[in-house]
Amino acid sequence: MEELKCECGHINPPGTLLCESCGKQLADYENPVTDSGPLLDMRYDGSARRSQTYRKTWIDKVWNFFSSVKVGVWLIILTLAASAVGTIFTQVEYIPSNVLPEDYYKDEFGVPGEIYYMLGFHNLYGSWWYITLIACLGISLVVASLDRVIPLYRTLNVQGITKNTAFLRRQRLYGERVLDKDNDLQIVKEKLEKKRYRVLTENGNLMAEKGRFSRWGPYVNHVGLIIVLIGAMLRFVPGMYVDENMWLREGQVAAIPGTDGKYFLKNEKFTIETYESGKEKAVFQEAINEAGEGNVAKNFQTDAVLYERVGNALPGEKPELKEVKRDAIKVNHPLQFESFGLYQNSYSTGALKELKFNLLNKDSKETFGPITVDLDEPKSEYDLGKGHKVEVLTYLPDFYMNEEGRPDTKSRAPINPAFVFNMISPEKPDGEVSFVGIQMNLEPNGENKMAMKFAGVKTISQSLLTVKKDLTIWVIALGGLIFMIGVCQGMYWNHRRIWFKRENGMILVAGHTNKNWYTLKKEIEDAVEGTSFPAPWDQKNSEIRSGGVGIGGN
Repeated sequence: MEELKCECGHINPPGTLLCESCGKQLADYENPVTDSGPLLDMRYDGSARRSQTYRKTWIDKVWNFFSSVKVGVWLIILTLAASAVGTIFTQVEYIPSNVLPEDYYKDEFGVPGEIYYMLGFHNLYGSWWYITLIACLGISLVVASLDRVIPLYRTLNVQGITKNTAFLRRQRLYGERVLDKDNDLQIVKEKLEKKRYRVLTENGNLMAEKGRFSRWGPYVNHVGLIIVLIGAMLRFVPGMYVDENMWLREGQVAAIPGTDGKYFLKNEKFTIETYESGKEKAVFQEAINEAGEGNVAKNFQTDAVLYERVGNALPGEKPELKEVKRDAIKVNHPLQFESFGLYQNSYSTGALKELKFNLLNKDSKETFGPITVDLDEPKSEYDLGKGHKVEVLTYLPDFYMNEEGRPDTKSRAPINPAFVFNMISPEKPDGEVSFVGIQMNLEPNGENKMAMKFAGVKTISQSLLTVKKDLTIWVIALGGLIFMIGVCQGMYWNHRRIWFKRENGMILVAGHTNKNWYTLKKEIEDAVEGTSFPAPWDQKNSEIRSGGVGIGGN
């Protein structure tokens, strides 16, 4: 397509509807709102938009698709709908760690939960289709903004003072009269300047403008939304966002998730206080009785010690740790370090710490032991004397049968421990294999002479701590601030333009605004009061002219 040269001499880009300088109509077009009514469509000042000009190649089709406002609105609706559905049931990171997601949603919520899991709503914010939806929305915002803001910026910056007569007569506010006094233009100019218009004159013609920056309000909104989306996407960049849970048993030292093994935490002591009926105010008595004595937590806290790793440790090597700080982690009182926060989430007072077993001779009923297996650090073998020994071949802290039908562990937490023992005795120096778990004792190689007999358990308290780190929050907050600036910019200011033109002994006046037409009309009437210049009429609502139907643009 070739560039369009107007009779005023201005060269316009291909696809321009109204000359950027004088406003003369350069091409026939169908007004999408008024069906080619007599008023001009000033939505984008007739500027050339790429999506309306190029439609042949696949790049044009992709550009036109994402520049569509309808597509953008549908993407927003789909994103909001998916986000709302994702709140119906629990997200996968908040379900218990000892259950499989496919079992949890089916067991807890029935068929709706099963469908919820199958469609991927259980891991909504990490699902590929939700990320794709967010990315498409971001592309739509960028393309739609570029498609409109660049040509509009160009048009508003090259607009001329002397407008084409047809352009003025097809504005919604228009008036004309025989010119009586030539010096009235100076009076009108001074009055408009008092109303904070930027007034330009040229050969006895006048153009006054104010509030142009309000035109950029919608695009500032787009910039804010794009920054918010970037902030949301940054949460998937490693190191930018951490929201993990960690169980920490009394006395245990464990690496803090999300720190790449740099920081460790020790649960030195766990304390829980409950409301006691005899020591609390009478007003709490009924609630305590309903919940049961000792069942309402008053305070639970973890006395924690934060360590930092010194140097690098080889795989399997115990790291050297340096104490950094000590603090009591309570509800609403996290332990803070660097960009991390450790929050007290929940607790458990019946966590398994040790299991005791006796080695039993099935025939003689003689027992050897017991052995005490520390579930955090089990030994590889236990010598019971007199030629009896127990070897730990396999330790599964959180036992379950995987999809292949083999024993496996869901996590490293000793929630459902199971062992493969090799039992050595003088009668069986090579040993006998036994698979032992809670209420389970299997002999895979046939009936054994020896057996592992459960002899006791030791439990301790453990804390559920939530590890949080969010370096994206300031990006999202900045996007939200820019979005609100755009909202105020577009809502509380109007872009108003007024033109006066002398032609063949007549004075023509026209006005355009993106909203609040009554105020613009009143301002022009005030400016021409006491002069020979005409006050404009509203061609859309006036009964003076027929067919006065049109739009004002934005």
